[in-house]
Amino acid sequence: MPPPDGWTAEDLDRIPGLPSHTELLDGSLVFVSPQTRFHARALRLLERALLEQAPGTLDVMSCHVMSRMTVRLDARNRPEPDVIVVRETANTGPDQTWYEPEDVLLAVEAVAADTRDRDREVKPRKYAVAGVAHFWRVEQDGDKGLPVVHVYELDPATKAYALTGIFHDRLKPAVPFDIDTDLTAIDRRPGS
Repeated sequence: MPPPDGWTAEDLDRIPGLPSHTELLDGSLVFVSPQTRFHARALRLLERALLEQAPGTLDVMSCHVMSRMTVRLDARNRPEPDVIVVRETANTGPDQTWYEPEDVLLAVEAVAADTRDRDREVKPRKYAVAGVAHFWRVEQDGDKGLPVVHVYELDPATKAYALTGIFHDRLKPAVPFDIDTDLTAIDRRPGS
């Protein structure tokens, strides 16, 4: 039974037997469905591109590309983006289970049928209000089955995201990282 005011961010680490990748949104536990093939492959492609390109492009600081980590947005919200890029200085130890939003340089969500509203509306709004500077939303192109990446940047005055680009076939944003990734390579093995 949930508490009368809902669960808190700290409860995620204390509730015994929670399924992996349980999120907290507005004090409610959200259980994640199994990934689709598209979801897994698109995220692997983006995570690999970020691992190979993003950390080396930062002059003043280095960063880490992570998956399966939550972001503690506030006391009642601790979502788990599909991929995040965090500042290297955000590391608080080997038992860390979440990051603060100010340490997140980029949050990536891949939209699935059962997460469409959360990934398109709820999570981006919450990330923006919490101050996560960059957000990418990954959708499946209905015709080709390839990833389409919608790139957003935070407007600090309005605490809302502004769309800075929609990328088909090739992801080549200028911010937050200068990377170049072939989105049609979703089904290629590394090195091929």
